[in-house]
Amino acid sequence: MKKYVAEGFGTFWLVLGGCGSAVLAAAFPEVGIGLLGVSLAFGLTVLTMAYAIGHISGCHLNPAVSVGLCVGGRFPANQLLPYIVAQVIGGTIGAGILYLIASGQAGFDVTAGFASNGFGDHSPGGYTMMAALIAEVVMTMMFILAIMGSTDSRAPAGMAPIAIGLCLTLIHLITIPVTNTSVNPARSTAVALFAGDWAISQLWLFWVAPIVGAALGALIYNFIGASDE
Repeated sequence: MKKYVAEGFGTFWLVLGGCGSAVLAAAFPEVGIGLLGVSLAFGLTVLTMAYAIGHISGCHLNPAVSVGLCVGGRFPANQLLPYIVAQVIGGTIGAGILYLIASGQAGFDVTAGFASNGFGDHSPGGYTMMAALIAEVVMTMMFILAIMGSTDSRAPAGMAPIAIGLCLTLIHLITIPVTNTSVNPARSTAVALFAGDWAISQLWLFWVAPIVGAALGALIYNFIGASDE
């Protein structure tokens, strides 16, 4: 149970910190943090939680990561569903807190997107569904490769949170214009529940693509990372 609670709190922080930076600070008059700031915020949420709860739950904070680690033989299948439920609940609470804060400003409109992920007309850069699908699959694949590689027993000890956090930052720098960057179904679901409408109807892609990408990443790492022995 402590593992599940830790995953909930970690995903709560990821959504509040990452999506919060996009909703509250990205375009704040004159001192907005912009795309670079939002990307760094998502990376920092993972980095801080990896050090805070990594030794408790492994700090997945992401259903795709849990699935990828399960496919890669690093995580037991019987804990997969409870982890995913905890992540979605924690993320949704984080989105709820963000909504309460954001709605304190006059003129706030949750239907404007609320940092939701989308494609086509709802892609920040107007990218197609196929472009969004490819981006989410490939970026999640690389994210899992970075996670499995940096947490390998042969990797430098204690450096995994930094590598993983910076990898997520890089992923956001690349794909915020394409999909607003998901690579995390719990993060996508949490804000979509508040944005509603199109965010809900397009949510399927941000479950399917990250999970497929995570599974591919795990299989690839198990091939290239296998020891000669």
